[in-house]
Amino acid sequence: MKWNWKLPDWPDFRYDMTELAPLEQRFLLSSGEILGAVHHVSPSERDQLRIDLLSDEAMKTSAIEGEMLDRLSVQSSLRRQLGLTPDSYPAKPREQGVAEMMVDVYSTYSEPLTHETLFRWHGMLLSHDRQLETIGAYRRHADAMQIVSGRIDRPTVHFEAPPSGQIPAEMGRFMEWFNRTTPGSAGPLPALTRAGLSHLYFESAHPFEDGNGRLGRALAEKSLAQNLGQPSLIALAFTIERERRAYYDQLEQHQKTLDVTAWLVWFAEVVLTAQQVTLDRVGFFISKAHFYDQHRDKFNDRQAKAIERMFREGPDGFTGGLSAENYLSITRTSRATATRDLQDLVDKGALNRTGERRYTRYWLNVGNNRKSI
Repeated sequence: MKWNWKLPDWPDFRYDMTELAPLEQRFLLSSGEILGAVHHVSPSERDQLRIDLLSDEAMKTSAIEGEMLDRLSVQSSLRRQLGLTPDSYPAKPREQGVAEMMVDVYSTYSEPLTHETLFRWHGMLLSHDRQLETIGAYRRHADAMQIVSGRIDRPTVHFEAPPSGQIPAEMGRFMEWFNRTTPGSAGPLPALTRAGLSHLYFESAHPFEDGNGRLGRALAEKSLAQNLGQPSLIALAFTIERERRAYYDQLEQHQKTLDVTAWLVWFAEVVLTAQQVTLDRVGFFISKAHFYDQHRDKFNDRQAKAIERMFREGPDGFTGGLSAENYLSITRTSRATATRDLQDLVDKGALNRTGERRYTRYWLNVGNNRKSI
């Protein structure tokens, strides 16, 4: 099999800029919309918005690799890393590591990329893993670095990366390319083009024993932030996780060729979708603040707990709406009390109600945005 790194003109990727130009323009316009929306969040609330967005990204970049994290532990770790007042929830090693990496990507976005940057991220991400031979350095094993699936005795090889002995030289060339294509450097590239190329280029080198996917997505975030001149907070991993199968299919297809226009168009459209997700989440956060301003001190402890739980589900929320059974599970109260509490919340305008009897569902009343939360 001729993998892309075996082709004679590697790593000279080819692509049609005319197909990407309108997507690049949409990216810049949407970036302005996000910046404008964030300005509507009060300074005291921006820290929580940052925690919410970063924790979503930390959770989803791990979920893409099949790793499920404890959200509260991730958020607790993020608060500590950002120097905010910590809560009492314990920070677990795996969650602490990904939170530490996310904050480092966020806070050092403008710095040039170095080998030490990647080693630092890798160490943060995988310091808890006692099975890896090499942590905080490029892989050294002599075995072929392959991405496989299927039976052990008849595996399907989706990709084979360069041998470990080639990695220092490959990554030196990657560093030079990444830093040369930043805004204001010798060969700057548009935001989406550069982020898409950086991710595919890094994944094709696959320089670490484990964690390459998460680090590659962090690099795409760093690239976008450098082109914007500020941390992006774009829901990239959140959106890729929803398109996980297509994501792996696209990577596999374009690790066999240097003609990557289709990959860059696909990746650009994912980023544009991710921007809209971020806009929706900022709008949801603003609606949440207005909701609590309107209903402050109007709920009993049970109602407050249920409302907080509903908001914690985020814009996608409870599938199909909140049921009386959900309320009973959250509050551990009696059915009669749950019925009175829910009716009271409807009367106060905090919830909307749809359906009848066992099909009755409740929705947070947050302006025109009635989501199934």
